[in-house]
Amino acid sequence: MQHILVLCIGNICRSPLAEALLRRRFPGKTIRSAGLEALVGQPADPESAAVAARHGLDLSDHRARQLATWMCQQADLILVMEQSQKAGLERQCPWVRGKVFRLGAWSAFDIADPYRRPREAFEAAYAGIAQGVADWVPRIQQLG
Repeated sequence: MQHILVLCIGNICRSPLAEALLRRRFPGKTIRSAGLEALVGQPADPESAAVAARHGLDLSDHRARQLATWMCQQADLILVMEQSQKAGLERQCPWVRGKVFRLGAWSAFDIADPYRRPREAFEAAYAGIAQGVADWVPRIQQLG
């Protein structure tokens, strides 16, 4: 498992955090993030960047990307933030079934979108993302 894709809606709040955490854990793998309705070219949300910095992550180079078919084709694993995103992606691209999972799948939770919400919402999103990544690490390691 060399290619991991992380998705959210705008690719400026949640998926950049998950991408950074996964890159920290798996520096030898290709890890990308994208948005289902990306704010293309935008940097990470300032609150997301601030939360990341408090946890030793740097999102300063991040720019939002729109999900493209080639990203799904290349990915060995696609992680989304919400069950509705999983269902929508599988409807749109049925051939991705079997490699799309919620980041919070192992603890059965969605990660709410903090966009345009107070700092506490970004902290809560980060906590969920960190838990989801921690849950996925041993499974990704098992799969190589």
